[in-house]
Amino acid sequence: MERLQKVIAHAGIASRRKAEELITAGRVKVNGEVVTTLGVQVSAKDQVEVDEVPIYQEEPVYYLFYKPRGVISAVSDDKGRKVVTDYFSDVTQRIYPVGRLDYDTSGLLILTNDGAFAQRLTHPKHEVNKVYVAKVKGIADQKKLYPLTKGLRYQKVQYAPARYEIISTDVKKQTSVVQLTIHEGKNHQVKNMLEAVMLPVQKLKREKYGDLTLDGLKPGEFRELTKKEVKQLLGQSKAK
Repeated sequence: MERLQKVIAHAGIASRRKAEELITAGRVKVNGEVVTTLGVQVSAKDQVEVDEVPIYQEEPVYYLFYKPRGVISAVSDDKGRKVVTDYFSDVTQRIYPVGRLDYDTSGLLILTNDGAFAQRLTHPKHEVNKVYVAKVKGIADQKKLYPLTKGLRYQKVQYAPARYEIISTDVKKQTSVVQLTIHEGKNHQVKNMLEAVMLPVQKLKREKYGDLTLDGLKPGEFRELTKKEVKQLLGQSKAK
């Protein structure tokens, strides 16, 4: 099930905001009945019409993308900066990123047109492990990183416990490389958690999402997920 305005937007009829205007104006029908209430849920079996014309609901597609640094995790940007969908010019479906990676963060990002799938992976009540590798300023050790394993509060935001691994340290440059595994998706989470333990992030990459990795891909490249991978991701997103 998916919200009516999202179905209209994904079909390429209008933006989501414009789709909401079409609904409230009485120009949308579901199974022959005019719908003017926002938030109505429809399935692929429901017939949706806009101005008496049935819309085509796209077949779901799922992509794994290696997002480079300096790219916005969005479908458009009012400042004219490069966005992730710029790399999918040959994809006809109206896809969008599942969650986000910061502008200066690289790594694994999933894009899809399946709203239910995206919600399943990003909703707070579900847990999908995400693995990040961060280059930080300072020498990482167990004493500094231990608070992350208990969860911590930083700048009025509570973060769930994380797992860490110290990959390397450089005493001369006073830097370290740390791997962090989390299951939440709060804004700037990895950066904030490491800053909270006095290890500010200099460079960040997401290397794993569930069982998915970036193997075989270079920055800016993508591939379609297999049906098995999609099923595995849904299986890994478990309710608390």
